[in-house]
Amino acid sequence: MKFLILTGLFLVMLPVMAQSDAMFNAGKEAYKAENYQEAIDTWKQIIENGEESPELYFNLGNAHYKLNKIGPSIYYYEKARILDPNDNDIKNNLAFAENARIDVIEPLPQTVFKTWYKRISGVTDFDGWATTGVIFSFCFVLLFLAYYFSASERRKRILFATSVVSLFLLIASVSMAFTTYSDFQSDNPAIVFSEKVEVKDAPSVGGEVSFVIHEGTKVQVLDRETNWVRIRLADGKDGWIPSADIKEL
Repeated sequence: MKFLILTGLFLVMLPVMAQSDAMFNAGKEAYKAENYQEAIDTWKQIIENGEESPELYFNLGNAHYKLNKIGPSIYYYEKARILDPNDNDIKNNLAFAENARIDVIEPLPQTVFKTWYKRISGVTDFDGWATTGVIFSFCFVLLFLAYYFSASERRKRILFATSVVSLFLLIASVSMAFTTYSDFQSDNPAIVFSEKVEVKDAPSVGGEVSFVIHEGTKVQVLDRETNWVRIRLADGKDGWIPSADIKEL
């Protein structure tokens, strides 16, 4: 029964996949002909059909960049980087687009501990850390059982030491899984799409302007109130802007 269901779903998806491939290729042809807006409109139809890929977002970023739309180009490069964080072409084009921004924001200095944490946590995502924790838990159980039933004193010392190491790595992996998941939950990046935005000290039109940001700037969404969002920049500044001025990643 499961086989029949999966086969049915596959057969249903085949025309959709074929249509998406056709639209993707049509967008590429429009891009080659320098009809960038036509390429954008074609590729966006694929997204509206519920499909995404780093290649699709990368090409959308390129097309918007050709039209000098810095905000949308950075947005789509960021979307591509989320799906494929190790692709050098995506990183390079994102850097080019970011250099075209008006705002130059210096991030807050990080402590040595924070720097180490970012390097270690970047090895994998929270699912990967959880999987690593499960692997080390099995290692710990097997090593401890081998230690318990071993007759040799020398072997017992080795097995005990390695089981302790496995336990330590298990605790560290589980801790990283919870911490990275918490970071993932609190991470709400967005890109400014409006050409110029006044950041206010309160979520109202009558609020006092604290500072100004421009198209393409990356922000963190901290809070929401009606049609306003509270945002924070990499340098620590924060304030309120209309939610229509940004697009969340």
